[in-house]
Amino acid sequence: MSLPETPQVKPARPEFSSGPCPKRPGYSFESVATRAFLGRSHRAAGPKAQIKGVIDKMVDILNVPEGYRVGIVPASDTGAVEMALWSLLGARPVDVLVWESFGAGWATDISKQLKLDDVNVLKADYGQLPDLNAVRKDADVVFTWNGTTSGARVPNGDWIADDREGLTICDATSAAFAQDLPWNKLDVTTFSWQKAMGGEGAHGVIILSPRAVERLETFTPERPLPKIFRLTKGGKLIEGIFTGATINTPSMLAVADADDALDWMAEIGGLKATMQRADANFTALQNWVDATPWVENLVADPAARSNTSVCLKIVDPAIAALDDDAQKAFVKSMVKLLETEAAAYDINGYRDAPAGLRIWCGATVDTADVAALTPWLDWAFDAAKADL
Repeated sequence: MSLPETPQVKPARPEFSSGPCPKRPGYSFESVATRAFLGRSHRAAGPKAQIKGVIDKMVDILNVPEGYRVGIVPASDTGAVEMALWSLLGARPVDVLVWESFGAGWATDISKQLKLDDVNVLKADYGQLPDLNAVRKDADVVFTWNGTTSGARVPNGDWIADDREGLTICDATSAAFAQDLPWNKLDVTTFSWQKAMGGEGAHGVIILSPRAVERLETFTPERPLPKIFRLTKGGKLIEGIFTGATINTPSMLAVADADDALDWMAEIGGLKATMQRADANFTALQNWVDATPWVENLVADPAARSNTSVCLKIVDPAIAALDDDAQKAFVKSMVKLLETEAAAYDINGYRDAPAGLRIWCGATVDTADVAALTPWLDWAFDAAKADL
């Protein structure tokens, strides 16, 4: 069967992947390579100063409060979260909020690997949030701020008690630089450069509040800690981690790439500008969703919808009636058509999520490209449905 007529305009940059995410507008590898300390020791003065400079720029753009520590750690956001879990948990009961795959992973690690005694898992289906008011004030709470694989985010930090006794450990990897993070509510915050910064993978960022530092210096877990998880030595925080002396060898090319992304963010107006860009991208996509009968946002509650990793479900009756495997095959055919036409790359839903599309709308995406994408989504849907 012949395909429907293709739209006239394609996105100038068809990269809409939710990780690694699109590079900044105007990016060039050459501009990064010229500032990279390649073939140099990361312990040398120049490279170490660049690492510290990246930390300082993140602090400045994110408005991290004085007294908080910001460090670059191994193994992306996953490494940063695991470092926090293994180093900090066990002193108090633990509540884990689960509404997508990464939160489920943290719950598994806490329950089955750390094997802590008092663990309460508060769970919701994809597209929904658990009961935030059920979090115990005396417990440590582990949660994702923005569920990258479900498109659902916590609407704010009001549910976190100001006089909480436990720590909050927040995986903010697809929220940082796009959503307003209330630092007074967060004790450990993690993210990676490969999300809203459009940076390279492999490195994570961990931000510790004074309360988290106090826990680290007063609580010693009864378990061995691998070197890459150790934040203290002799009962004191290893300050070098937060001043450019990384635990292991970083990629100086990735550091230079992050430096470039942060400079771009500063040039366009910092956090306010990056959040506005993400909001504009989300609005352009959601306006199309609201006007399109075959698709809906996976998240029913507008207040809980992500403005970065936007997840969509197909509600056309003929497709919704198919079983899950058939629905995923249908979406896969749409994605393949779009990739073949160079109209959109990497927008299939996450493998553990319900069948659907996942479109990155963070600050490095241009709103004009989101607007150009939507006719192509209609085209791909019509073409794939005609082929059933």
